[in-house]
Amino acid sequence: MSWLSFILFVVITSFTPGPNNFVAMNYAQKFGLRRIISYCCGVAGGFFLIILLSSIFNRLLTKFMPVIELPLTIFGAAYMLYLAFKIVTSKNYESRSVNEVRNLFIVGILLQFINPKGILFGITVVSAFILPYYDSYSSYFAFALLLGTIGLLSTFSWGLFGTVFQRLILNHQKIFNVVMAIMLVYSAISIMIK
Repeated sequence: MSWLSFILFVVITSFTPGPNNFVAMNYAQKFGLRRIISYCCGVAGGFFLIILLSSIFNRLLTKFMPVIELPLTIFGAAYMLYLAFKIVTSKNYESRSVNEVRNLFIVGILLQFINPKGILFGITVVSAFILPYYDSYSSYFAFALLLGTIGLLSTFSWGLFGTVFQRLILNHQKIFNVVMAIMLVYSAISIMIK
C-alpha cells in the first residue's frame, strides 16, 4: 500500500469542507468549543462504525466475488477524481444556521449514516487502500480506529479554528482548492498503478 497516497487521501477528505466540518464550525460558533466535543466524539464513533462496516462488507464481497476487487479500485479512483473536480469547482462557503440540538454526540453518529461524503469515503478508503493489502479483522478494526481518530481531529480542528479556517479559505479559496484537487488526483493515479 502506498502510505503517502493513503495519508493524502485521508487528510484531504477529512479536513476539507464537508458536512461534519461545517456543522462543527457552526456548533462551535453557536455553543462554544467545550460543548462540541461530544459532537466530535459522535462523528468519530459514527465514522469508526462506517469504516468497520465497509471493511466487513467489502471483504465479504471480494471473498465471494474476487472479480469485484478491480471495479472497487476503479470506483475508488473515480470517486477521488470526482472529489478533485468538486473541490476545484466549489463555490464560496456561506454560513448556514444550524438548529439547536440537545445531544450532539448522537447527532455526530447519526450524521455519518446520512452523510454521502462519509459513506463514499468509507467505501473508497476500504476498497482502494485497506482491502487489497490487509485481510484480518484486527487490521480492519485498527484502520477503523485510526480513521475515527482522524475524523475526531478534523471536526475538532474545524470547531477550534473555525473562524480562522473560514477566513483563510475564503481569502485563498482557489489556490487551496487547486492544491487539494491535485493531491487527490495523485492519490487516484497511485492506486490505479499499484
